[in-house]
Amino acid sequence: MIKFLLMVNKQGQTRLSKYYEEVELGKRPVLEADVVRGCLARRKEECSFVEYKDYKLVYRQYAALFIVVGITENENELSIYELLHNFVESLMQNQIMFNLDKVHIILDEMILNGHIVETNKTRILAPLLALDQIAES
Repeated sequence: MIKFLLMVNKQGQTRLSKYYEEVELGKRPVLEADVVRGCLARRKEECSFVEYKDYKLVYRQYAALFIVVGITENENELSIYELLHNFVESLMQNQIMFNLDKVHIILDEMILNGHIVETNKTRILAPLLALDQIAES
């Protein structure tokens, strides 16, 4: 199960965070700082899977952006790694990386309650196309 997803820049600033389990608001900044610090400190040659407390972290770097996913022990790391690639491809395809409303829509189409529910790009992007059509009319 996916516990959280973070998008951070190289300076460690969180650009987007989405939690699929309850984490107290006061504990989120500490969790995010620890997770980001651990991922940013790794070299490019090292594996993109990291053990952290009760989580396994899967991360990918795209230019100056890191996307980090915290998962449970029984989740498949490679499927999450592929999910990250699919997620970023969907963002790049529509050039909406910095439109956070649309990023949340894409995440909601792909992940529901911490479980992957959709990987087909056409279905993932369908709500955005519908919103664009409504905005044009």
